[in-house]
Amino acid sequence: MVKKAKYSASVLVIGDEILSGRTQDTNSNYIAKKMAEIGIDTSEIRVIPDIKEVIIESVNELREKNDYLFTTGGIGPTHDDITAESIALAFGVKIELNESAFSVLKKYYEEIGSPFNEVRQRMARIPVGATLIENPVSKAPGFKIENVFVFAGIPKIMIAMLENSLEFLHKGSIVHSQSVKVDAVEGDIADTLSLMDSEDSDLRIGSYPFFNSKVDFGVNVVIKSVDKDKLSKSVNKFKEFLNKNSLNFD
Repeated sequence: MVKKAKYSASVLVIGDEILSGRTQDTNSNYIAKKMAEIGIDTSEIRVIPDIKEVIIESVNELREKNDYLFTTGGIGPTHDDITAESIALAFGVKIELNESAFSVLKKYYEEIGSPFNEVRQRMARIPVGATLIENPVSKAPGFKIENVFVFAGIPKIMIAMLENSLEFLHKGSIVHSQSVKVDAVEGDIADTLSLMDSEDSDLRIGSYPFFNSKVDFGVNVVIKSVDKDKLSKSVNKFKEFLNKNSLNFD
């Protein structure tokens, strides 16, 4: 991959349990925050069911649109863990017993005194050509194939796999941000924010209303830029507007 100033990523959360509400997804939030730290923009987070055709279609779409795609969920030992097989189909490669993964898992289950049965051996089935991603928690590896990273859905394991994947990622320009809490409604500041946004394409400005009570409401304005000096000047300009219009802010 050619070195660029900006890189994009998407997150594909796979699992019926997420869509049913039985399990809360925290993985996508963690991944997005980690990507922001290393200058990679998360362009999309998508949650899909454990359906092979949906997984294949989503993987092929998102890996084409982004520099990186991270998937979470569906690589365990049970019958409904079909992510690895679906990834292989998306890339048009075979899925086979990976000797390295098999050896690591066999040793792990021998050490803990549990049988390494056929069900558990399923976790050693990896698409041909993929690179294993170490799992220091429960040993069942994730894997990387081209720009797609396949992680477990259990947060503790996912975090470990993500950390072990950072070496494969190109880092982009870090986006710096500052927040201003304004005691106003969006209509009071919308024109100014729109003008600031149109004047400088390098700025990214977001406004996020909040309402806690009749006396505690307002807008959190977040201004972002890869240029620290430009960010500082923009924030000061916005604060000057607030002072001029007698709008309180923090």
